[in-house]
Amino acid sequence: MQREEKKRARSGVKVMAGLIGMIKPLLPFMFAAILMGCAGNLMATFITILGGFGVRQVLGLYQGMTLSHIFISIAVFAVLRGILRYAEQASNHYIAFKLLAEIRHQVFAALRKLAPAKLDGSDKGNLISIITTDIELLEVFYAHTISPIAIAIITSLFMSIFIGRFDVRLGLLAFVFYVIVGAGIPLVNGKLGSALGGQYRKQYGGLNTAVLDNLYGMEEIIQYQAKEKRLKNIEGYTDSLEKVNSRLKSNEAVQRIVTDAVILLAGASMLAVSMNLYWDGTVSFNAVLICTVAMLGSFGPVSALSALSNNLTQTLASGNRVLNLLEEEPVVEDVTDGAAAADGVIAAEHLDFTYSETDGSTRHVFSDFSAEFKPDRIYGILGKSGCGKSTLLKLMMRFYETDGGAITYGGKNVNEINTEALRRHISYVTQETFLFQDTIENNIKVAKADATREEVCAAAKKAAIHEFIESLPNGYDTKLSELGDSLSGGERQRIGIARAFLHDCPVIFLDEPTSNIDSLNESIILKSLHTEKKGKQILLVSHRKSTMAIADTVIEMN
Repeated sequence: MQREEKKRARSGVKVMAGLIGMIKPLLPFMFAAILMGCAGNLMATFITILGGFGVRQVLGLYQGMTLSHIFISIAVFAVLRGILRYAEQASNHYIAFKLLAEIRHQVFAALRKLAPAKLDGSDKGNLISIITTDIELLEVFYAHTISPIAIAIITSLFMSIFIGRFDVRLGLLAFVFYVIVGAGIPLVNGKLGSALGGQYRKQYGGLNTAVLDNLYGMEEIIQYQAKEKRLKNIEGYTDSLEKVNSRLKSNEAVQRIVTDAVILLAGASMLAVSMNLYWDGTVSFNAVLICTVAMLGSFGPVSALSALSNNLTQTLASGNRVLNLLEEEPVVEDVTDGAAAADGVIAAEHLDFTYSETDGSTRHVFSDFSAEFKPDRIYGILGKSGCGKSTLLKLMMRFYETDGGAITYGGKNVNEINTEALRRHISYVTQETFLFQDTIENNIKVAKADATREEVCAAAKKAAIHEFIESLPNGYDTKLSELGDSLSGGERQRIGIARAFLHDCPVIFLDEPTSNIDSLNESIILKSLHTEKKGKQILLVSHRKSTMAIADTVIEMN
């Protein structure tokens, strides 16, 4: 079984295209934001141009508007500019927050499809980084990138035409400088910084992983005096991040200087060319003044794009990571239109299965393995660690696909059974019971959300955990700490077993369910299982021969 991940390094344009594709449901809001942004930026530009008209009025070169009319117009444009700017930003942020919520939904849906086969052994810190900071960074794209790009294009075309009315050559000159500042400089900077942005996001994920490792392994770090080594590990990540960040900041500073220099050059070029045309008698002095003022006052939208590319480097790197996750193909495709899970004999027929490890190596687990599991019986699966006991249960849960052979439920191939219905048919207790930061009752009710307190208590009694829960000050309403760390390993296991009893399915899989439980409580649980076996198929995985005493049939695996 191959566990190769699909990782694509897209160009910035392809990442942007992928992210823009998600915006279709909100296009009306986007168009509104662009229109308001264009109107607002043009008003800001024409405030400067009106100032040029005011200068012409003072010099006696313009009689179209009085100074009072010019000042009133400037005031009106300034107020409208503020209102339109606010409305544009409000629309963009509404779009961004709506889309981020949808992307989070899609990411969690993707993770559910990928789990557990594609996520076993995955870098959890990187996943956390994608789910949190990478998605948050996309707010920059949706709120501060799409709309500004469209606004810059529209306003630049408008101003090129406006300046071109005085002379086509002046309009073309303006257009060339708009393209250089708004597209040329960002593209060059993006190309130079894209690798750095990707590197920064990857190293940030690595830092998250290192921090999580240290938090979860704090007891071991203290016990074995490994503080210095672990600190050096984190310092290594932070130093690397700082170096990459410094290079990104340096690129940003250089770009800012280049952008400002080009804008000054644009103003000087417009003045020089228009003056030359004035001396040739092609344009009037009014045209020289207005075109130069318009040129210098209209770079707001395109210079914003130039500055945007600094943050856009990391944003696009984050977008690429999110898109890679959304496009990742699961190892096991859920069957959505299959048959319901059938009662009857569960059979493993001539199974072949090989793990592909994260380092590229392979580990052969099964070769022509066969077994049958009949109703009303408890089957013990015994064997040393690594022999494939847990893997067999995962294959029967269809968490993994077999390389050869088949698994059947009541004669139906597992690949033809509706996956959701299959898993509802089975109660599965894993080696490590995950507990949520919630009450004990709600943790048990994960198996059956609408269960009554009486049902929860009955399940807890079968799992030999009821008396312990009742001894707590708040009983079943006791709030657990993160990952259930306030409980012992055996207590966590018993809550996991209580879930299985509450779920009350015809098939029960138990993977080392009593490995952390004392012999007295183990005997209570095994007795409960024996009582529950009528009408059920129970598969009990263990490496302890004492646990197998309850089994009707023991299958030894090598």
